Amino acid sequence: MRERIPVGVLGATGTVGQRFVSLLEDHPWFRVVAVAASSRSAGKPYWEASRWLQSRPLPSSVADLVVKEVGEPIEAPLVFSALSADVAGPVEEEMARDGRLVISNAGSHRMAPDVPLVIPEVNGDHLALLERQGWGKGGIVTNPNCSTIGIALALKPLLDAFGLRSFHAVTLQAVSGAGIPGVSSLEILDNVIPFIGGEEEKIEREAGKILGRLGSGGIQRAELRVSAQCNRVPVLDGHLASVSVELGEGSAPERDEIARALSEFRGVAQGLGLPSAPRHPIHVLTGEADPQPRRHRDLDGGMAVSVGRLRRCPILGWRFVLLSHNTVRGAAGGAILCGELAVARGHVAGVDASWPSAS
Repeated sequence: MRERIPVGVLGATGTVGQRFVSLLEDHPWFRVVAVAASSRSAGKPYWEASRWLQSRPLPSSVADLVVKEVGEPIEAPLVFSALSADVAGPVEEEMARDGRLVISNAGSHRMAPDVPLVIPEVNGDHLALLERQGWGKGGIVTNPNCSTIGIALALKPLLDAFGLRSFHAVTLQAVSGAGIPGVSSLEILDNVIPFIGGEEEKIEREAGKILGRLGSGGIQRAELRVSAQCNRVPVLDGHLASVSVELGEGSAPERDEIARALSEFRGVAQGLGLPSAPRHPIHVLTGEADPQPRRHRDLDGGMAVSVGRLRRCPILGWRFVLLSHNTVRGAAGGAILCGELAVARGHVAGVDASWPSAS
């Protein structure tokens, strides 16, 4: 085995940052060598700075790392960012300027025309945009919004097989998506909050870019009409979405054809055998009350999307309910998978693209 690739984690003490640290503990390719957070945490050992909330114990390999202040240099060719959008932009740009490849979970650069917004199974070819960024050996790749990831992953096989004209999504989003300290117990217990700032706009903006095609002039957005409504619900992990879709003009598939397109879908991540890639990106469930967060969010290690209640819609044509794990597939796990694809495609400075096959 080759020495694992050194990586850093920005925003390491928050919900997503902790998930990065947890998922990277036994990663076969990556090794956490640096963690960074705000000035309140800087200078402390990670075990002291992080209010550890993961179900797995804090990794001993990271526990004693001294937390750097965000903005300090990190000696690693690959950096995962869990920074909030209000601070991520300039920090991530400086990292890229220093030759690091940054895989960001923040929204700061998602809609920049030269920044790939990537779900590896859906649009892994968009990583080619890195060659247009002008950061030298460094670059920035972005992970989509946590709800958009699950929705776009389920829509991709439908777009490919039948065409797609529009969709409407109503999300029921877990409290972990609000970070630490998140939503107060007095607000969320015995309650549903029908507003999450910026979420609806993110779904409506990002879907067209993700499902678009890469051409000589950049990303040609998919021509979709999109409507989204987002709600915060008292669930710990797992975003549920009720989705209605209008397929391509003249397309009239039967239910079995749609279910087969979803369940048989595979992408480049599966073809390359990337370590974090789920064997089955989409699980089609047949129980009349499926999917459910507590029962299905951890399928394929939390990296799969579950789809159920597939049935006809009297307005748009077809409808279904999907579930994705918001801090795994929708955040840290999805970003790690992007990092694996970047390594395999030769986009990490100093790491040969043949590294995975030689490891």
